[in-house]
Amino acid sequence: MTEEIQFYLSEAQESMDKAVQHTHAELTKIRAGKASPAMIEHLRVDYYGTPTPLSQVANVATPDARTLLIKPWEKNMLGEISKAIKNSDLGLNPQQEADAVRLNIPALTEERRRELVKQVKNETEGGKISIRNIRKDINDALRKLQKEGTSEDAVRDAEAKVQKLTDTYIVKVDELLSKKEAEIMTI
Repeated sequence: MTEEIQFYLSEAQESMDKAVQHTHAELTKIRAGKASPAMIEHLRVDYYGTPTPLSQVANVATPDARTLLIKPWEKNMLGEISKAIKNSDLGLNPQQEADAVRLNIPALTEERRRELVKQVKNETEGGKISIRNIRKDINDALRKLQKEGTSEDAVRDAEAKVQKLTDTYIVKVDELLSKKEAEIMTI
């Protein structure tokens, strides 16, 4: 097997691994009835006129399974944090205390659980599409190598390996889906 083919195979594996990691990161943002700091890490707070990630202006803790406690490092940020949460698509109502903002995470209804499962399926489908696109790009590059003089058998073997990689990573995304679906549907 030529060095170029080996390069494309390792590139395919690395890219597919990143696609699975990205899908996993997106799934952690979908709440499953439990409080998780990942639910609000994408929020940006107005910090002296600059949109700043919440994690850079406050500490986020989970005192129990249904509560998030956000303690800003500067007290004057309490109002900005509350405003950012209210303006977000989280649907949560922040409760401002003396030195913190408390978020109570309500229990999920059956209907909301089904909506979240649909959202999870959409995210995982996006991950699968990314993996398939990587397969297509690598296979195109391998065919280009064949036109440049690499043997047909070597290219065919490499395409088979790319397909095996694709199948492996699709299974990983399916596992993420089933875990998250079980987590959401568990009461």
